[in-house]
Amino acid sequence: MSTETVPTKSSGGIADLKKMFGGGTSSLRQFGILASLIAIILIFQIWTGGTTLSPQNLINVVSQQSYILILAIGMVMVIIMGHIDLSVGSVAAFVGIIVAKSMNEWNVPWPFAIAIGLVVGALVGAWQGFWVAYVGVPAFIVTLAGMLIFRGGNQWIGQSTTTPVPPEYSYIGSGYLPELPIAVDFNVLTMLLGLIGVAWIVYNEWRLRRQQAKIGADSAPVWVSGVKVVILSAAILWAAWLFATGRPGTSFPISGVILLVLVVIYSFVTNRTVFGRHIYAVGGNRLAAALSGVKDRRIDFFVMMNMSVLAAIAGMIYVGRATASGPQDGNGWELDAIAAVFIGGAAVSGGIGTVIGSIIGGLVMAFLNNGLQLIGAGADSVSITKGLVLLLAVAVDVMSKRRGGPSIIGLLTRRRDRGAVVVTDVPAVIPTSGTNESSQPADLPKV
Repeated sequence: MSTETVPTKSSGGIADLKKMFGGGTSSLRQFGILASLIAIILIFQIWTGGTTLSPQNLINVVSQQSYILILAIGMVMVIIMGHIDLSVGSVAAFVGIIVAKSMNEWNVPWPFAIAIGLVVGALVGAWQGFWVAYVGVPAFIVTLAGMLIFRGGNQWIGQSTTTPVPPEYSYIGSGYLPELPIAVDFNVLTMLLGLIGVAWIVYNEWRLRRQQAKIGADSAPVWVSGVKVVILSAAILWAAWLFATGRPGTSFPISGVILLVLVVIYSFVTNRTVFGRHIYAVGGNRLAAALSGVKDRRIDFFVMMNMSVLAAIAGMIYVGRATASGPQDGNGWELDAIAAVFIGGAAVSGGIGTVIGSIIGGLVMAFLNNGLQLIGAGADSVSITKGLVLLLAVAVDVMSKRRGGPSIIGLLTRRRDRGAVVVTDVPAVIPTSGTNESSQPADLPKV
């Protein structure tokens, strides 16, 4: 009987620091993308003489980009599945005009109008999900058709005119956390929101260390966890302070609160639920997932439906911010959402991506766009720069894998939860005949 000696990993120094920034057993995999975001912010902060991180500019960035980031939450799930959704901008506009019309002409109270918008979004998603999951039409074609259908629906219902919404509804898109009757020079609720974020960071790190100790896994030294918690907590509290001390009457936007709630919910769903694990399993290897008992068509259906529901929420927030719904709403939103997901670390072949990574990717695009506008760059320069950033983000990852090296994006975002179904970057080869319940990814060529 032979025994094999497993070399132990060295600890201390650089090895411990790597665990703080996403290496080893750290639960945060997006530090590389986050470093790019910080670099962009610092460059424009210096270039603009401090305007980038001014309270009012940060409020503007959140207000202007919240609906794109909401779309990115749903889009990353679609892309993990190996699909794409080109209809989200048109669906958002379609729902927006229905909600605006229901309040402006049909006298529906705004809470019921929001409910109508969610139902319409779910029905649109069910329509598209049916064609993708059960008919087998590629999602690219289904959503391309949806982009045309629902854009036309928006123009038909609204007669290609602008429909205003009541002021009380506009609060969800242009409102802020209210002031409390307390004599202080900052918004109390915004700072409370920051403290909740700090509490979540502390709890998450404590829970991670407890789980590692329970299974006997190697964990980072306590000082590494402490430094990480201090750095992240300080960043959250500093950002909260900037939002809380802006121009009188402003604070953290309500649209930002909605975004944060959705990020928490969908991070939990994708990381801690059976449904979330099935999304990664099907996206990584559909045949293996089907043989393991995963109902891949059902996952396809609900992921596509979920995307349209989030598009409906994004459309309603935008209408609230614009105080009206118009025929040009949603133009180009799908491209911004897709760019956010890929910059945030999703793999083109599916199976890899995270909600947090997509949000960071969206913020990279948001601050890049904002910074270029602040320095007076024209629309042509902004568009060219954003396109080059997207191309570079994906090209670097593809070239790294082609040379036989590790995927940079994959290393940053690959799920490493114990017990999860193993996923790969390479689409599975699926039989094209037979009556098996599983179906080939609709967006991949048949083999």
